[in-house]
Amino acid sequence: MQLGLDFATVEELVAGVDEVGRGPLCGAVVTAAVILDPARPILGLNDSKKLTEARREKLFDEIREKALAWCIARAEVEEIDRLNILHATMLAMQRAIEGLSVQPKLALIDGNRCPKLSVPSAPVVGGDAQVPAIAAASILAKVSRDREMRELDALYPGYGIALHKGYPTPVHLEALTRLGPTPIHRRSFAPVRRLLEAASLG
Repeated sequence: MQLGLDFATVEELVAGVDEVGRGPLCGAVVTAAVILDPARPILGLNDSKKLTEARREKLFDEIREKALAWCIARAEVEEIDRLNILHATMLAMQRAIEGLSVQPKLALIDGNRCPKLSVPSAPVVGGDAQVPAIAAASILAKVSRDREMRELDALYPGYGIALHKGYPTPVHLEALTRLGPTPIHRRSFAPVRRLLEAASLG
């Protein structure tokens, strides 16, 4: 259910929801949902991409400590390849909301569309820079995914995953061509799919 309402007038039990990892060629898409506690304000919340890594790490701990409820969720590479990235992202957002220990009265979703939820929802374009709860969700999602990509870099060395976090940078594309796709690469994404098709023909 979606509502056309002014989210600025809603003060209690609002969950902000955001995602990280739609564009990369490898790894899961990670989402988070956060219900902030008005009695325990968190200073400096902003779009995670506008914060330094050190600031994100500090806020990551503070959000988990002070929020009324939070949940980090994901959709795996296999789900992305099976459903496509949009539907996998919506699924991960559903999981984040459903995983909250407190049911929100409203879910505000960063972007221009909402997943199907059991609670009222509204999309907010650029929400991670406007809505503190969405900003908090963006921080939880990005820090979680960045940490995971550093771990995957150790498992699959040579691709530079810790540096580019799986995005299709020249370094990543060159390594893909030279080393081939790994089990964590998204086979439905064009650069990976083309390599696999070429290998099957060779």
